[in-house]
This record gives sequence, C-alpha cells and structure tokens, in this order.
Amino acid sequence: MHDAASQALRLDAIQGRYDPGLIAIVLAIASLGVVMVASSSIAIAEGLSVGPFYFLTRHLMFLCGGLALAICFMRTELKFVEKHAHLALLLCFVALLLVFLPGLGKTVNGARRWITLGVSNFQVVEAAKLLFIVWLASYLVRYRDQVQYQWRAIFKPVLVVGALAVLLLLQPDFGSAVLMIAVVGSMLMLGGASIPRLMAPVAIVIPVMAAVAWAEPYRVRRLTSFLNPWEDPFRDGFQLTQALIAVGRGEWFGVGLGASVQKLFYLPEAHTDFIMAVIAEELGFVGVLLVVALFALFTWRAFAIGLRAIEMRRWFAGYCAFGVAMWMSLQSFVSMGVNLGLLPTKGFTLPLISSGGSSVLMTCAAIGLLLRVSYEVERAARQVARARGEEGEPELPAADPEPTAAPAPARGLRERVPPTLGGLA
Repeated sequence: MHDAASQALRLDAIQGRYDPGLIAIVLAIASLGVVMVASSSIAIAEGLSVGPFYFLTRHLMFLCGGLALAICFMRTELKFVEKHAHLALLLCFVALLLVFLPGLGKTVNGARRWITLGVSNFQVVEAAKLLFIVWLASYLVRYRDQVQYQWRAIFKPVLVVGALAVLLLLQPDFGSAVLMIAVVGSMLMLGGASIPRLMAPVAIVIPVMAAVAWAEPYRVRRLTSFLNPWEDPFRDGFQLTQALIAVGRGEWFGVGLGASVQKLFYLPEAHTDFIMAVIAEELGFVGVLLVVALFALFTWRAFAIGLRAIEMRRWFAGYCAFGVAMWMSLQSFVSMGVNLGLLPTKGFTLPLISSGGSSVLMTCAAIGLLLRVSYEVERAARQVARARGEEGEPELPAADPEPTAAPAPARGLRERVPPTLGGLA
C-alpha cells in the first residue's frame, strides 16, 4: 500500500512540456504580424492624426493582453475546463445578446457586433467561437457513441449552432455564422459521425444559408462583384480591385518592405482585413508562400496534437485541439482567399497578423488552450513511461494514466473506434 502511494506521488510530480514546435510557429506568425502592422498602418494613422505608430502600439498592447490570456489557459487543468464546459454554451448566447443592449452594444458601419468596454470595443463573436468549441468538445465526449450511430445526437449541436447563427445574422455577421457552422460539421465528422449521416443536416443548412445570402442586396452585390470586380471598379468592386492591384505589383519578390503604394489610402482596411494584399505587394509571391506555409504548419501541428490526445483516449483534449485547428485554418483560408480574389469579400482578419483587438485576444486564448492540450498529453505520456518502467515493461502504450469516466455505450451500440491517420471512424 505504501509503495503504491509513493509511486502515485512520484507520477504526480512528473511535469509535461508545451509543444516547442507549435510555440515556434506561433512566434513566427506573430512576429511577421508585428512587422506588417507597422508597415501597413503608418499612413493610415498619420491620416487620422493619431501618430504614426498608433496602430502598432495598440497591436502590441493587445498581444500582451493575449499573452496573459494564453498563460491563464496554459496553466488551467483541462479537467476543470471540461467540468464547467456546460457554462460555455450559456456564455455564448449571453455574449451574442449583449450587442443588442442599449448603451452597451455599438454599431460600426451598419453592423452591431461590438460591445463597449470603455478603453476599447470588443467583438463578442470572437469569444463565442472559443466558448462554443469548448462546449462542443464536451458534448462529443459525453455522446461520442451516440454521435456515431444516432441521428438525434447529430441534430442537437446542429440546432444549437443554428440558434447562434440566427443571433449572428441579426447583427448581421454572415461570415462568422458560416464559419461556426463549418466548425460544427468538421468536429462532428472528427467525433465519429459518418458522412452519410451528416448529409441530411448539410442538405438543410446549405439552401437556408444560400437563401439568407441572397435576401440581402449588399451580399448579392458582393457575390457578383467578386465574379467580375473590374465591371464596377470604383464602387462594389473597389476593395477587390485595389487588393488585386497590390498583389499584381508584388510579382515574385515584392516592391520591398514599407514600399507599398496601395496602402496609401487606396486599399481599404490595409492593416486589418486586407493586410495579406500588402504582404503580397511588399514581399511578393515569396512572402505569400511564407504566410501560407506558416498557417499550414500551424494546422498540421494542431491536428497532430489532437490526434495524439485521441490515441491516448483523452477525448476532450483531442476535440478541443481539433476545434481550434479548424477555426484557425478556416479563418486564415478565407482571409487569404478574399485578399487574393479567390473568395467573395468578407471581413475576416488574418489570425495574429492583422491588426485587431478582440481577434488577437481570443486567438491567443485559443492557442493557450491548444498548448495546454500538448502539455497534458506529454505529461500523460511521461507518466505512463515512468509507470511502465518501474514495472519492468519498456513499451509505451497509448493509454491514459488518469482515465476519466466515459459514458457507457448506448444500448445496442457497438464499441466506438477512435479516429486514426488512416481514416475516421
């Protein structure tokens, strides 16, 4: 008995390690973002008479705030997050409803997406994305067997995201609604739902979202101007034509850092939504490839961490990693696609590169959660290795040294097969 207690104490004393590869990728993206915010925002800041480095200083302050949030998540046990995950969904709805409160909600360019926090405005949907991923990860843990075999388990999260999408469309924020729906579909598939079962919700959602898109004249204009921006280059196609001019000027190696012409009051939102076009102009095709490679590496590393967690039967950790990976990869893909003229114009920031407040803060928080997953997975692997080593067994199985109670399979259901690199169950 004493030996068992001593061994447990020794195992508890083992610490994990935050994934160094992920940290290096994030630092590279954030560093590039600081350089490009400084380059793209000087002319805009001078035009607003707020000082040439106003947006750079603001961006650095939000990065510091984001670092603090990331550290908080990195030091929080995932079992604590999972225990209170049911509150995350409630906070999601509360956050999205706050923008409609008089005196608290703020309207910018006809959209009511922000709340006033005194020193700055906060776009609540950025927090809602992370909160929803945490709740959905918890849901997939509790109903992972039912999700694989029962329609009802699939429709529950679809109905929830539908309600959230209604609130987003009232703001209006069509892009974020589509992004959250895409994240739900991806996480359900990674959680074990078969593609044929997902087709029924998809067959309902796509026509509804298409009807919503065509119901608003400005969305129709965005779609039509995207197909041929040069038809009306001074009105509906203005943003995209200016972005394409910037991309074309960059050629292979760019015109040089700081030498962009389009950012001088020609390209709207050059330091936020269209910062990728400035990168293309100043750093050229090589710079664009660098950005694409960094986000591809981030996505690969995040999925690798999530897959390792799933293999060790740490379901909540794995689904959180998958959710963050899908969020960042989809948002960066859309942002880059818009800047390069491959997708209709949508106001998505490029994570950690675009200047912004709420986006930077919540992106850092999501990365902190992802790093916590890597820490606990590494800690679990070391604990298993130590336990097996003390028992004289050199092999390291992919098992959870601290198994959490999982719900028993529903009656009549087969045992669930976790996803692997070769395919998804």
